[in-house]
Amino acid sequence: MPDINTTKSKHLTDDERLEIQECLDHGVTFKDIGKRIGKDPTTVSKEVKKHMKDRESTVKTTDTNGNLFSRGICPSLVKAPFVCNPCKRRHSYCGFQKRFYQAKVAQREYKTVLSEAREGIPLNKDEFYEIDAIVTKGIKQGQHLYHIMKTNNLKVSKSTLYRHLKRGYMSVAPIDMPRMVKFKARRRGHAELYVPKAAKVGRTYDDFMAYVDENDIPSWVEMDTVIGRIGGKTVMTLHFTSCNFMIGILLNDKTSAEVTEKIKIFKRTLLNNGFDFGDIFSLILTDNGSEFANIAVIENDLMSGEKKSSVFFCDPYKSSQKPRVEKNHTIFRDIVPKGESFDDFTQETVDLIFSHVNSVKRKSLNGKSPYEVFAFTYSAALATALGIKPIDPKDVVQSPKLLSR
Repeated sequence: MPDINTTKSKHLTDDERLEIQECLDHGVTFKDIGKRIGKDPTTVSKEVKKHMKDRESTVKTTDTNGNLFSRGICPSLVKAPFVCNPCKRRHSYCGFQKRFYQAKVAQREYKTVLSEAREGIPLNKDEFYEIDAIVTKGIKQGQHLYHIMKTNNLKVSKSTLYRHLKRGYMSVAPIDMPRMVKFKARRRGHAELYVPKAAKVGRTYDDFMAYVDENDIPSWVEMDTVIGRIGGKTVMTLHFTSCNFMIGILLNDKTSAEVTEKIKIFKRTLLNNGFDFGDIFSLILTDNGSEFANIAVIENDLMSGEKKSSVFFCDPYKSSQKPRVEKNHTIFRDIVPKGESFDDFTQETVDLIFSHVNSVKRKSLNGKSPYEVFAFTYSAALATALGIKPIDPKDVVQSPKLLSR
């Protein structure tokens, strides 16, 4: 059953209207209907009242003189549910005028109203100039726009008038409205993009946990991105949870196309050094960023196209589900503070940073560095192929001074 709070203020769908009709046909109350579709009972009541339709009775009723007359509305319809849907006599002979709620009719009316609302009220030339004269006169008298609209019952929205004013269509300008010139344009950031839902079927965090339990997997790779200047270069990070070993791949921008290209290059580099991406990165957990939308290029072998890796996605806004990579980013930020641009970085710069990050000794590793544990578990040759080299503990730098050298 949907949670009422999660569907609050959202329009009814075609399926929800069908559910309302079926429930009414079976005598279900507004309260119980609301629980079934996740809406407030008053929403259901308003929906029924708004779209119910009268239907004349087919029964001919005559008075004592033989004259036909209508018996009017059934007395039962003055109270909930206000329609004849649940009445046992709705399909039988009844002299009263009938009233029904039909989902198809309600949905059609809803779409018509929605379409008209989006189109707005078309104005002809005479109507426009009439409104222009009224608005101009009111503004010159110091009246507020809303006051002008309500006083003169203008058939146009406030936002439309503001839009006409800004575009210079009217006789007055924004400068004539002291408050309007103070308004700052709303900042419009780039809309966040995410991996499509269809692509995440079978790859959710719950699927990941089930996969780990079923296959008794103790560790995996967590993948994420670190942002520099907005719109500039980005670093994609790959973190081995077994040893806190992390590498970075420099991206020119945070797009799926860029990640696709850099993953292909990365896989070729590993092959040239005698390693297979699928063997090393067999299980990957990442977030919902659109840069990871091309799942196939990550999972499939570069040569055969066979699936060699498994990619899963965290739940939206749940960075806590991949805590290790998030924690390790703090060490990266010791060297490259948040807000610093990566635009002057090369891949060699990124490799240098992570060579120092991986050479920091960790309490969680009993005083060993991630590089030491990784080289022991995998090999120093693989670490080199990944662009990481050991840094003498006395030479490790954990500050921006590393990049100023």
